[in-house]
Amino acid sequence: MDKKTIKDINLAGKTVLVRTDYNVTLEKGSKIADDTRVSQSLPTLNYLLKKNCRLILMSHLGRPEGKKDLRFSLRPVAKDLEKLLGKKVCFVQDYLSADGQKKIRQSKNQINLLENLRFHPEEEKNDPVFSRQLANLAEVYVNDAFGTSHRRHASIVGVPRYLPAVAGLLLGKEVDIISRTLSKPSHPFTAIVGGAKTETKIALLGRLMEKADIILLGGCVAITFLKAKGFDIGRSKYDKKAVGLAKKLLLQAKEKKVKFYLPLDNVLGDLETNFVDGTVPVGQASGKLQILDIGPETEAFYGSIIDKARTIIWNGPMGMIEKKQYRRGTDFIFYAVSQNKKAVSIVGGGDTIAAISKKEYLQGITHLSTGGGAMLEFIEKGTLLGIQVLQKK
Repeated sequence: MDKKTIKDINLAGKTVLVRTDYNVTLEKGSKIADDTRVSQSLPTLNYLLKKNCRLILMSHLGRPEGKKDLRFSLRPVAKDLEKLLGKKVCFVQDYLSADGQKKIRQSKNQINLLENLRFHPEEEKNDPVFSRQLANLAEVYVNDAFGTSHRRHASIVGVPRYLPAVAGLLLGKEVDIISRTLSKPSHPFTAIVGGAKTETKIALLGRLMEKADIILLGGCVAITFLKAKGFDIGRSKYDKKAVGLAKKLLLQAKEKKVKFYLPLDNVLGDLETNFVDGTVPVGQASGKLQILDIGPETEAFYGSIIDKARTIIWNGPMGMIEKKQYRRGTDFIFYAVSQNKKAVSIVGGGDTIAAISKKEYLQGITHLSTGGGAMLEFIEKGTLLGIQVLQKK
């Protein structure tokens, strides 16, 4: 990476404002469902602590729509971080008022976590006053939130206007691994794309076709392509605006000789009634039912392709993972990817990570990216807004 990291500047004894990505999934009772994103920030935090830095950590969580909504409070993250670091973490709610900022500056607490940035509408508006208030808390800014670095938000692109800005170790690692993998991929190169954000991901497929030999689709992305090919999809969710683009991409895949595969069978059900109908061949999702997961024939077919791959990039689950009965396809893909020891595998997306039923599968993944949309945009553009504003080496 051509940007400076925390290893390239003198940070000894300084107060450092660190933009982390603690956008975790919270279960009932404010328990963290999966703290992978928290634990992945530890190398940066421990490095700064060894330099005797005072840390001001900030992050968003969920979409509270610019209002204080305690369902999205970062307080559970502060408690989890204390356990992981083995050090006291001071949770700070008031960090914008003059009195609140004065208390933070005068405090002797070494590790401080600010309450959810998105409780303030100014964060997503990239408000300069809000950016300045955050910058006033520290001497140096560190971006370690790869998963949010594609956002034009105050904590990502606003604060670097007022402070020396460098990358954290996680951000640097993400950029280096993805860049290296894409620049010289081993073949066969298989890309697996699923999830619900069809518009964003379909736009990326054109870029992936320039690199990948094989593309496997699942989730709502696959359903949109099934619709484009004229298959009956019942009442399944798909992106109407993207159907035309899907047709063009299918033609491009033929021209570029990229193997472009859609599910062979699907699991059907009705989300409103929790009715599970079972598995049918592709194109037989008629009536009021919806396609909610890939079927066993697709699992076997995709698995055989994944086994032969030497580079794998995966973003997005295969089905409606919010319901346990529709997680099987995603679990199988994770298992298949983790068992391929000869491949370089990069898996990204918070929803994908949260869907894993068996965490031991993670040990077989080369790199678990903290970014979903950010990873896709980085693959497409080669950089992100939050990376561009950092100091050059």
